[in-house]
Amino acid sequence: MNTFNTSLKSKITDIKTLQQHLETARLKGKKTVFTNGCFDLIHLGHVDYLSKARDLGDLLVVGVNTDASVRRLKGQSRPLQDENSRAMVLAAFSFVDYVVLFDEDTPAELIKAVQPDILVKGADYKPENIVGYDTVTAKGGQVVTIEFIEGYSTTNIVKKILNNG
Repeated sequence: MNTFNTSLKSKITDIKTLQQHLETARLKGKKTVFTNGCFDLIHLGHVDYLSKARDLGDLLVVGVNTDASVRRLKGQSRPLQDENSRAMVLAAFSFVDYVVLFDEDTPAELIKAVQPDILVKGADYKPENIVGYDTVTAKGGQVVTIEFIEGYSTTNIVKKILNNG
């Protein structure tokens, strides 16, 4: 039985539909913020990061690595949750407007398609080294980094469980 409502599922979209929504938003003068990640186990760090990202603009688009992409990046034991589950959890947040899956190892092509006004990543990156920096800054957009809450990462949570389990 499907227990999720239509408005929640409608936040998870494909690139073509997303582009149409964003074009309408741009015509209304709205700023689009984009970030991406695996978001394997949602924790306080993710909530803080995503809510701060949303505060930078009017719409927050979250690119989520597909299962195949996560395996290539993090190994065969990941992801812990499938891509549809991860996308649905992100879509449940009021501060996330759209979730879009991408299968590549980097979000470079997705960023070109989205054309965000603001690109956000964690402060463990230097802005000029962030994938999509050139795309966003070439059209006058900003690349912003957000500090993480110390001690919160999916990798650390998994290690803690394995060491105590």
